[in-house]
Order: sequence, then structure tokens, then C-alpha cells
Amino acid sequence: MATRTRKPAAQGNTRRSTKGGTKDFGAAMAGFEKILTPYGRTLKLSIWASNGLMVSGTPTKKYPGGMMFAAARPMKNYVSYHLMPIYMNPELQARISPELKVRMQGKACFNFTAPDPALFKELADLTRRGYDGFRKMGYVP
Repeated sequence: MATRTRKPAAQGNTRRSTKGGTKDFGAAMAGFEKILTPYGRTLKLSIWASNGLMVSGTPTKKYPGGMMFAAARPMKNYVSYHLMPIYMNPELQARISPELKVRMQGKACFNFTAPDPALFKELADLTRRGYDGFRKMGYVP
């Protein structure tokens, strides 16, 4: 079981967007932490790039630190959520709703400026399904 040694997600990082919406990076990061933390019971939970959170699988010869399973990281203009199983699983990609696809950058990253309960629920489901797929491939226990 991994231990967390960093401070909670950026507190007080709420800003007014130029488009009239509210940005709340701290709440978005906290939502992603809630999704990722349960995987820390069986996977390696670690700090990523000083202010993010990463969950890695079982170490292998090819990936001595374990293959990255998922991660969340606050950036300058958004909070990113990376889910590697999506990159490798066309069935999982097909499950992504059009609303979540709008948030997608690249093949395995989703960007948010504030939490969205419906989309975070969908990401939690995709994360669970991705974990099941990674387990079948032997990347996670």
C-alpha cells in the first residue's frame, strides 16, 4: 500500500473564466484523487511531476517502475487526467461519450477546469474498466 506525502490538491485555486464560467482546479484535482486513490491499495500510488498523482502497475522488465495506469496533474490552464488503458483498448475508446470526447486531448488525456459530476462518474467507470483490461493483460495485479 502506498502512502501519500503531498499536500491535498491546490486549495483556493478558483478563478473566474473569461467565458463566464468558474475554474476550480483544486476541486477538479480532488475529484481525480477520489477516482485514483482506491487503486493505490493494489498499485503503486506516487507523486507525479511534483503536484500530480500517478498510479502505476506491476514492475516488469520493460517497465521497471511499472507501466503508468492513470494520473492526474494540475497544469496552467486545466487539470489533466491521463488514462493509459484508453490508448490501448479500442473497446474502451468506443465507450467514451461525446460530452467526454470534447474534453479529450490526444489519445488518453482529458482536460477539465472544474469538476463535472457526470463526466467524473464516466471517467471512474472507464478507469474501472481500464483496470480490468490491464489486469487481463498482466500490467496490474
